[in-house]
Order: sequence, then structure tokens, then C-alpha cells
Amino acid sequence: MSACFLCGSEKAATLFDARDRLHRTTARSFQVVGCGQCGLLRLEPQPEPAESRGYHPQNYWYAPDRTAAGGLEEGYRRLVVRDHARFLERALAKGAARGPLLDVGCGGGLLLGMMRERGFRVMGLDNSPDAAAITWNRRHVPAVCGVLEHVPLRPGSFAAITMFHVLEHVHDPRAYVAAAYHLLAPGGRLIAQTPNAACWQFRALGSRWSGLDVPRHLYDFRASDLERLLEAGGFTVVRRKYFSWRDNPASLASSIAPGLDPMGRRTRGVRESAAARMAKDLAYLALVAASVPFALLEAAAGAGATVMMEARRP
Repeated sequence: MSACFLCGSEKAATLFDARDRLHRTTARSFQVVGCGQCGLLRLEPQPEPAESRGYHPQNYWYAPDRTAAGGLEEGYRRLVVRDHARFLERALAKGAARGPLLDVGCGGGLLLGMMRERGFRVMGLDNSPDAAAITWNRRHVPAVCGVLEHVPLRPGSFAAITMFHVLEHVHDPRAYVAAAYHLLAPGGRLIAQTPNAACWQFRALGSRWSGLDVPRHLYDFRASDLERLLEAGGFTVVRRKYFSWRDNPASLASSIAPGLDPMGRRTRGVRESAAARMAKDLAYLALVAASVPFALLEAAAGAGATVMMEARRP
């Protein structure tokens, strides 16, 4: 067993084996283990970086198309991403730092485009050149392709940095948190969101919970793990949120019916007519809607399928 990056313990217990249920990039089975000291969940053994990149499809991010189904998905995504935008607006309003917002792992740039529409200065960063190009050309937001630890940006120049569903993918989350600290101005905000391995969905579904996203997620954080990581990096956590309209109901829907997940169908290259695509999208949307009451209930109990934290740099 490798050592736990969070506490250093080499003790771990295997919880179960799991496969890639959503994108089906490999038929290989992976072990999910829990640290014997702090309880952090991780894949064991950890895939090497080159191997891990192969498990991320080239179109592993959202970009709209001009079909009717694409228009429906764009409208839905704009609707459910609004609570992310409101969370960021509040964080930026409270912070004393000045500068643009940097979204790490910006994908197709939908959130950045919405923040730009609200009058904020924004910038995107993604390790996919195609995603960075989509962000710049379609969302009219400057974006660069690179890795956060090595990107040539001026230290202390950002008012806020966001990492939505990033830290669970990287081999060294501590390096990402340290890089964010370096790039933020004093008083700046780091907003990080990950799936929450202490949620009711995971307790009920185990290896079938989509939040594990094996083998792309190298770590499965609980809220306590994420807070410990941020505080070890010099940040002070000032706000937590356990519900996301974009992520929590969809997490349950994709766990129950991964074959209906629109992104999964797209990355797998599923051939379907326009009518079949629309029918599947509507069926998935209905399943998401049916998942809302349970997602709201678990979040109200502090056990939502995701956790979003706002952390302040001194």
C-alpha cells in the first residue's frame, strides 16, 4: 500500500473493487481503499499520470452544439449552474482582494461566461487545449492550457481561484492548494468543490455511487478531509455548502442509470438519432428531477453528495 498523502499512514483496508461505469474507458477493475488512520478513500494502486490521462476522454467537458437537444442541455446547464455563480458572487463581495477570478479546470467555460456576463473579470485554465479554445472562442473568456503548479501567472494577482471537481483528479492535491495560495492576493478566496464521500448516496449505493467516478477520481474526500487539506495549505475555511443543483441530483440519477447520462453517452460515442437522443435526455432529466427530494434531504443533514468550501487566504 502507498502512504496516505493526507496523514502519511501506510495502513489501509480495501473496501471494494470498482469499474468505470460511466465512460467505460477500460474494463479493468480498481481497488478503493480507506486509510487506516484518517479514513481518506483512494484508488490503490494509484495509476501513473500517463495512464490516468488515458482514462479522461478527450471531450471530458461540456460544449454546446446547435441541435435541439444541445439547446435543451445548454438551457438546463445555465439554470443549474446559477447557484455556483451566486456562491462565487458572495465570496468575491466579502473578500478584500482585488483581481480577476481564475477557474482551474474550466472545461468549456460555461461558468466563466456567466460570471463575465455579471461584470467580473475572469480567466480559465485547463489541461485540455480544446477546452481552453472553447472557453476563449465560444464564451469570449481568456483561457490558457496548462497545469496549475507550472502555469506562468503572476503571484498574488487573483482575487479568487475556483476548483470545481478538480482536487479528486490530481495526484498531489497539496501542490494544487499550494499553487492557489501562491497565486491569490492576501484576503483572496479559494473555492473548492468535490464529491462528498460521507454522503447518504455513497452509504446506500457503495461502489455504484457515481461520485467515485473510478478510475478518474484518485481520491474520494469527505468534507472533513477537504477542510483538513485546505487548512494544511494555510487557508481558513469560512463557508461550506452541501448542495449543488448541477451536481447532487445528477449524482444520484447517474448512479441509478449511468447509461442515460448525457456526457457518458457522448464520451462513449453512442450512436443515436436526434429523436433517440432527445428521448434519452428527457428520461435522464426526469430521473434527475425525481432525485431532487432525496438530494435536498441529505444536504440538509450535512451529508450532501458534494461539498463546496470557501477558504480565505491570510
